[in-house]
Amino acid sequence: MRRSLEWMKRKVAVWLRQGVSPRRLALTLALGFAIGCVPVVGIPTLICAALALALRLNLPAIQAANYAAMPLQLLLVVPFVRLGGWLFSVGPIRAAQAASLLHTPPSRVLTQLAGLVAHAMLAWLLIAIPAVLFMTWSLTLVLRRFPLPQPAEAAD
Repeated sequence: MRRSLEWMKRKVAVWLRQGVSPRRLALTLALGFAIGCVPVVGIPTLICAALALALRLNLPAIQAANYAAMPLQLLLVVPFVRLGGWLFSVGPIRAAQAASLLHTPPSRVLTQLAGLVAHAMLAWLLIAIPAVLFMTWSLTLVLRRFPLPQPAEAAD
């Protein structure tokens, strides 16, 4: 554990030495972490890559934050769906309704799933925007205190 923390410190120091400002690196990490929590499995990596290329952010840094958030992504799917249902006054999905999906035409099942995904995405968006702002602010404060490595250390 300690070894991986040292590796992360060196990596962050290398990124800072490459001309990435602490604020820009903080934004990159915050966006990667927030996008990593998107309640749809499989798309955060593509979103992070596209965002990094469009905004000229550090691609390895945003993907590292994205992958660090993956366990949270799986844990937050149900809360995001419930919050989205509450926001749209849909109410909770009951087990009886879920079982009845087996006897429902596939087109209707897809429509219902698309609705759930839309609700979850809206809930994620409402949480992600303030979370990115807070994470960017707090990470900027931390990264400004980060000591820059000597040239020999940056070679790792």
